[in-house]
This record gives sequence, structure tokens and C-alpha cells, in this order.
Amino acid sequence: MKIDVLTLFPAMFAGPLDESIVKRARSAGLLDLQIHNLRDWTQDRHKTVDDRPFGGGPGMLLKVEPLFAAVESLRRKKTRVILLSPAGRKFNQSVARELAVQDDLLLVCGSYEGFDERVRVALADDDLSIGDYVLTNGALPAMVIVDAVVRLLPGVLGDDASSHDESFSHGLLEYPQYTRPAEFRGMKVPEVLLSGNHAEIEKWRREQARLRTEKQRPDILK
Repeated sequence: MKIDVLTLFPAMFAGPLDESIVKRARSAGLLDLQIHNLRDWTQDRHKTVDDRPFGGGPGMLLKVEPLFAAVESLRRKKTRVILLSPAGRKFNQSVARELAVQDDLLLVCGSYEGFDERVRVALADDDLSIGDYVLTNGALPAMVIVDAVVRLLPGVLGDDASSHDESFSHGLLEYPQYTRPAEFRGMKVPEVLLSGNHAEIEKWRREQARLRTEKQRPDILK
């Protein structure tokens, strides 16, 4: 998979995407990830990327000229261009699976008060938000989306089945998990998990996943 990220803050990406699963995917050649600075597509000596909104109001908007130049330079035939902003549809595991089958993504990070609307209309294939809150810019959402998508790519995890039984994979939170020792400070592992009866274990896990979801995230069941 090819993922390009367009941002005003490329230094924010040093570290989080150079470790763990994303690092292994890059090292194995399963992911080609490139971080680009939007200021590289400006034309003035001050590298200006923002301006005041027409009609007044607080804050600044990202200008159309550098964004159009950058996206048109980076976009290829199969590239899916995604804006990251609070106005987008909410990112979840289903959307992660949707993106994981794409060959080529371009994540465009919002900043300041957002994008000139012509960017959304003329350039974007999608518009995503990671939650109902406001962040300083789109760098953190881009990292979240990259991590969630990359771990779904075939061969990235040690066992591809690992991503099938995680939270949200079946519309439920993940069931409780335990490892050795079987008893710790009086707290015991449920007997069914020690029974070796795989049918009963599977039944218990389904029940526990539903109970946990009903208690902690009833909105998912709706």
C-alpha cells in the first residue's frame, strides 16, 4: 500500500510511525509511507499557506493554491484523496477495512479553521474525522488512521487472524482475556477458559463480548 500524508507539521510524524507494527510494515515493503510538507508547494518567499476567510470570522483558512498544487502533484490514477477535519464522517473499524483494500491513499491534514471549501468540492474523495472533538491540526488523526489501516493489511500482523477478533471487528467490544497465572491475588481465570472445551469457550466469549458492549458502549448495538 502507498500512503502519502500532506501536513504543515511533518516533524510530528517522526517517532509514532517509526515504531511497532507500522515500522515492520515499512521495513517489509508492505507499506510505502511518505510525509510531505504543504509549504513546499507555496510560491511566495514567506511560504504562506493561510489567509483570512471571506465574510469575516475568527481564524485563518488554508489557501487553495498550495493545496491544489500539492494534491495534483502527489495524486496518481488510483489515489483516494482524504481530507481530515471535524466536518468529516466518523472514522471507525468499518471505514478502516474500507481503506485497507485501497492501493493508494493521500491524507490531507487540516489546520487552522480548516479548508477553503473548493478543496473539498474539487479535490477530495472523502472527508474523515476521528471523533466529535477538535484537535490542533490533522496530524494526530492521520497517525490514527494510518495505524488502524496498516494493521489490517495482509502480512502485517504476525497472524492475520489477530485482526479478526479484536474490538469492533464484529460490531462488539472484545471479550475479556486472561493469561498465566490462573490465579493472582485471589482473582481466578474463569473455569471455562481452562476447560479445553472450545465450543463452550467460543460461546462464553460471544456472551461476554455482548455483555461488555451493552455495559460500556450501548451505542454500538443501536
